[in-house]
Amino acid sequence: MQFRKTQLDNGLEVIAEINEATYSVSFGFFVKTGSRNETSEIAGVSHFLEHLVFKGTEHCSAEEVNRRLDELGADANAFTTEEQTVFFASLLPESLDETVELLGGLLRPALRQNDVEMEKQVILEEIRMYGDQPPFGADDKSRELFFAGHPLANSVLGTIESVSGLSAEQLRHYLEEQYCPENIVLIGAGRINFDQFVHKAQQVGGNWKSKSSSDVADKNGAGLELRRVCGNRGFHRIFKESASQQYTLLLSDAPSARDADRFTAGMIANMIGDDIGSRLYWELVDSGIADSAELGISEFFDNGFFVTGLSSEPEYAEEVLNRTRKIYADVARNSLTQEELDRSKNKILSRLVLANERPSGRLFSIGGEWIVHRQYRTIRQDLEEIRRITLDDVNTVLKKYPLDNPLLVTIGPLEKFDL
Repeated sequence: MQFRKTQLDNGLEVIAEINEATYSVSFGFFVKTGSRNETSEIAGVSHFLEHLVFKGTEHCSAEEVNRRLDELGADANAFTTEEQTVFFASLLPESLDETVELLGGLLRPALRQNDVEMEKQVILEEIRMYGDQPPFGADDKSRELFFAGHPLANSVLGTIESVSGLSAEQLRHYLEEQYCPENIVLIGAGRINFDQFVHKAQQVGGNWKSKSSSDVADKNGAGLELRRVCGNRGFHRIFKESASQQYTLLLSDAPSARDADRFTAGMIANMIGDDIGSRLYWELVDSGIADSAELGISEFFDNGFFVTGLSSEPEYAEEVLNRTRKIYADVARNSLTQEELDRSKNKILSRLVLANERPSGRLFSIGGEWIVHRQYRTIRQDLEEIRRITLDDVNTVLKKYPLDNPLLVTIGPLEKFDL
């Protein structure tokens, strides 16, 4: 295993974890832009651009893009989050050069007017579909309420109004501002010839125009105004007559992606709310009163939050919430045990190893760490970090980030919800 890195003259970074023992390779262009970079006028533009990239360039149509990816045997895709947009592929090493050239070329899309209008309808339907599917947009709504006044409140999809109003000119301007080489990292994992990888990066992106030094994105935070906030609290009930279940979300503060406590916070989420074998599972799901009950964590450059997701038949919703509150009250009194910690460690260690055995898994581990911290971590370092967590660490982090005073959002057919 070997880690290599370099930077092209225009600011484009190229990094890779080389593993000759693998039979495949994965790579991705990590663009440090997402919904938190957007204003209300252009909300959803990052996600919109993700779609339009695959519509092709001035010299390559969408049909040709799909045909070439298929011929290369490349499993390619993309996603947009609050803080990054990633275009990635997994494939055989012998097809790496051509696939890097193809995917890299797509980062300078044609943005044809007819493609913009056609894809706009696709995204508007996606927004409507998201609002119609359980939990009926409650995820976006809860984040909007929790982070009100902070860019993390922005929806990745945007709104019907903002997406409807986006023009090709606005998309081009955003592409020019955010898809500059200083804001992009090309990352690879697996059986890679690094010198050849860099050579191909130079051919593809070496002529991308750099921004002036005063506009260059901060390498460690993507030029964002980082601001830690205390999440909002309160209770919000949303009536959804067509829902067959009641969905309840509880959000509370958690460590950020840059906080040393993030590993312990992840352990806490697993101990209390893993989808099997956790306190929430045994109390609520195994007993049959809830369809699902999980505790997760989301981390960003400057903030983080724990989110509890509960779903049940409407008649059990209040009892499910009350039992959850009792669990969190018990946890606050240091009731978690060494046995629970040991069991969670084993689960997390196993999942980490399994997820990172393939280059496709390593790609996102390496990418996430580099984008946030600009550092390379081996899987061994992550495993050692998990093994070092003690029960005292768990209780200390729970005191810093208590679960028993959350923002509470419930959505479903209940017209009355007693707290």
